[in-house]
Formats: sequence, structure tokens, C-alpha cells
Amino acid sequence: MSPKWMAYVGSRTTRERNARGDGISVFAVDAATGQLTLEQVVGDLVNPSYQVLNQRGDRLYTVHGDQSEVSVLAVDATTGHLTVLQTMDCGGRNPVHLALAPGETHLIVSNHLSGALAVLPVLADGRLAPVNHTVHFPGEPGPHRKEQPFSKPHYNAFTPDGRFVLVPDKGLDRVFSLGWNAGQAALAEAQPWYTAREGAGPRHLALHPTQPWVYVVNELDNTVTACVLNPTHGALTPFQIVPSLPDSYVGPSRAAGIQMALDGRHVYASNRGHDSIATFAIDPGTGRITLRGTTASQGRTPRFFTLAPFGSEAGPWMYVLGEDSDTLECWHVDAATGLPQPTGHAVGCGSPVCMVFWSSAPS
Repeated sequence: MSPKWMAYVGSRTTRERNARGDGISVFAVDAATGQLTLEQVVGDLVNPSYQVLNQRGDRLYTVHGDQSEVSVLAVDATTGHLTVLQTMDCGGRNPVHLALAPGETHLIVSNHLSGALAVLPVLADGRLAPVNHTVHFPGEPGPHRKEQPFSKPHYNAFTPDGRFVLVPDKGLDRVFSLGWNAGQAALAEAQPWYTAREGAGPRHLALHPTQPWVYVVNELDNTVTACVLNPTHGALTPFQIVPSLPDSYVGPSRAAGIQMALDGRHVYASNRGHDSIATFAIDPGTGRITLRGTTASQGRTPRFFTLAPFGSEAGPWMYVLGEDSDTLECWHVDAATGLPQPTGHAVGCGSPVCMVFWSSAPS
């Protein structure tokens, strides 16, 4: 029997964000066609944005953008529907990303407006204990008067071996490497960061599935930086920068998300303003990337997009979230070329900013 698939979509909800979302929307997913059917809305949640599921698939964690909390939701093993279990202070302002540590003993959160990474222990039932560890990031702010007034960590990803946490800091134009040991994070000793170009604004990153390559999307100058990761001491060394926009586009735009193809042959980045998804081919020998093209979204402001862990025989599905058009677009990625194309299938959802997938047969 095929597993049941669900998608959890977090949305902005507040007037300050000019938002139209209701909370977390729960969609049933037809894995064969990629189409979405709304089954549940978990309301009374303020700006639930980035989310992560535990390995058992019975707990969903979400940060509350512009607030100071993170919530834990229980996942029904049969229906995939959600129930709020707990809301906990995350020790800072505007949490924007979160990740579960190896062994799922801790949850780490990037507090964007506090310039810090917070660590919360995970209890046996999946609930959270209060913050017990915080890491602040050193450096001088970048030159952008509005977006770089101070440290602004925007993402936190563990390396596959769980020994390091990589944190792009949009405010400082740095990407930090932190060592991780028994619930404690500290700046890596050998090379704790690399410095990006002034005004680049490193935002998110994606790790190659088999090679020591990391790709950082830079929000403010719409570029992607390719780096090599030293597996011994966690240092990141950049070796290439490529624009995420076509050279014919001269208007305003900001890059946002980045996703790695499951087979490691391509990496994708989203552009807000140009409203597109850029496709980069990855050289399997060197890790260098080449912009293959940009695909126009049918909606506006693709802050977030994601590749589904399932698809048709011809290739996987990509979902592009239009934050300002209130849309979830289903695209198809060609298995041979890696290029995505809109299918014309889309559903409405107010101010969507994150999507994660649940299966009735979790890993």
C-alpha cells in the first residue's frame, strides 16, 4: 500500500506583514499528480513560518516570525492532522529558521533580530525545555543601511555528520561554522567564518548530498556562492560566485530560498522581484555551477519553494509558494534536464512562506 502524503504550509498572518494567512494549512497530496487538497487549517497561530518534522513524524516544530516563540504540534499517525501541544519562548526576536540536532536531542533556532542562535532541549515526549544555550555572532555590519544594521542570522543547517552547524548571517556578510558537541554550539576553532562580498547578504544554504560542497544564496545581490566544506574542522572556503538573475533583467530583485536536487546534479534558487526559480547545473567533478536558466513563477514573490520527496516517473514535483499572490504552484522537474516547468495546477493559500511534507510511512 502506498504511503499517504500530506503537506504542511505555514503562512504569515499579521497586519504588519500585510498578510492574509490563517495559520498552518494541512493539504493532502496526490503523489502521482502533485495536486493538493485542503483538509485542515490550524488557526490562532501568529506567523507560523519555517517548520521541521521529527524522524518519527509525530511532532512538527514551527517558529513564529516577528515574535519570540516556537511551537510544537502533534501529528495524528492516521490522518496527518495537527494539534498544538506547546508554545515556548525561543530567547530572541523574529525566529526565522530551526533545525533538529542529531539524535533529536535539541532544537536550534536562528533569532534574526537578536543576532543569536538559541538551543532548546527536546524532552522525551517531543516538547521543549527552555533555552539553555545561546551563541552570538561577531563582526561589523554590512553597508546596506536598512537590511544590515547588525547581526542577522537567517538559517542554521547541520552538516551530514552532525559535527557542525552552518549559519549564514545576512547582517554581517558572513557565513559561520559552529562546532556542535553534546548540545553546545561554539564558533569553529580553525576558521569560524568566511566573509562574503560587501552587501551580499548571505541568507540560506544547501549542502550537496555526496560531496563536500555547500551553496549559499545571497539575498541582497542575487548571487549564489559555491563553497567547499572541510570535514575535519568545518571551515567553508568559497570558490565561485554566480548571479541568480539573467543578464537581461535590470529591475529590483532579492534572492530568497535555495534547494538541492536529491541526485545532486542541480541546485535551485528563488528570486523575488524577478519572480522566478533559477536552475544551476553542478559540475560533478569540481562542484562549480552554471546557470541553466530561470523559470517565471505564475504568482508573486516566491519567498519559499521546495522539491517534494516523491514524484512521477518522469521527475519530481516542485512547489513554488507565492507569498504576495496567495498561491501554491505545482511544477514538474524534468528528470533528464533538471529544468522545472509549471503544470498549471495551483491552489490558493494566504501568504504562504514554508512547506514541509509528512508521510504515513516516515523514515
